[in-house]
Amino acid sequence: MKPPYEITSAVLQLITSISEKIGEVNANFLDKPSPKLRKQNRIKTIHSSLKIEGNTLTEEQITALLENKKVVGPKKDLVEVLNAIEVYENLGKYDPINEKSFLNAHLNLMGNLIENAGKYRNKNVGIVKGSKVEHLAPPFENVPFLMRKLFNYLEKSDEIELIKSCVFHYEMEFIHPFLDGNGRIGRLWQTLILMQKYPVFEYLPFETLISIEQKKYYNALAESDKSGKSTKFIEYMLTVIDSSLDEILNFSNRTLKEKDRLEYFISLNIQEFTRKDYMNVFKDISSATASRDLKRGTELNLFNKIGELSKTKYKLIIGGNNTYR
Repeated sequence: MKPPYEITSAVLQLITSISEKIGEVNANFLDKPSPKLRKQNRIKTIHSSLKIEGNTLTEEQITALLENKKVVGPKKDLVEVLNAIEVYENLGKYDPINEKSFLNAHLNLMGNLIENAGKYRNKNVGIVKGSKVEHLAPPFENVPFLMRKLFNYLEKSDEIELIKSCVFHYEMEFIHPFLDGNGRIGRLWQTLILMQKYPVFEYLPFETLISIEQKKYYNALAESDKSGKSTKFIEYMLTVIDSSLDEILNFSNRTLKEKDRLEYFISLNIQEFTRKDYMNVFKDISSATASRDLKRGTELNLFNKIGELSKTKYKLIIGGNNTYR
């Protein structure tokens, strides 16, 4: 049996919108952001996901830790960030449909933070807000069976990844398989599920939008708990994903400088291209600006110019700088 949920008109509309935006992202090469943008997005993801869990470190402090610089802060917060950096820098080593990989990811996220990291809980738990029990998780004896069922759904269901990722996220939070770290690994695992089909999700910090309005995230979980199905949470998460894609697409509308454009373009690793190809990536620049950019790129030995006038092409220099200096 698959976990209970409904495909509502809102879900269908959001899936259509997201699919169109992913197509636009791919068409504009935005699924492969520049190293600089990739780093910024990773920092935002780590900062936002841990902020939801109460971590106090700033984006600047996380950047410093990512650059192996010394940072002063609460020991627990520092360990949380260092663990998350290790995980998010090595996303490719985790298999989203493999339960052992899931446990290993939890071990890496929560190592030196809790006992029995990477192991399912051995006691009953509930989530209490104030004096009220918000959520009573299933008995700990049922956790291994429930998680096997959930991974079986993930592997064998023919539902699209956008739906499955939301369902897994909600159901895992409902099961609450670990004593701590459930929220952060739920968001991580949704990213991994989506990455299999859509590489852009490696660099899509939807946690940022969740952290801005955390109450909506928890309300969506609570509403799904009350209804006995994950429909409300699916609608909520698809809305967050849709808005996050808008953020990436707004990249094309930003005022970029020559350095930004060249740094981004060479990161796409397009071996041979024309001025028209360059302008297709940066749709808001004039042909004169494109020509100046490409002239500067040849001066920096980022690529070679081949031919003249209308037959001019540019070829990326293999083993060259491949960085703007």
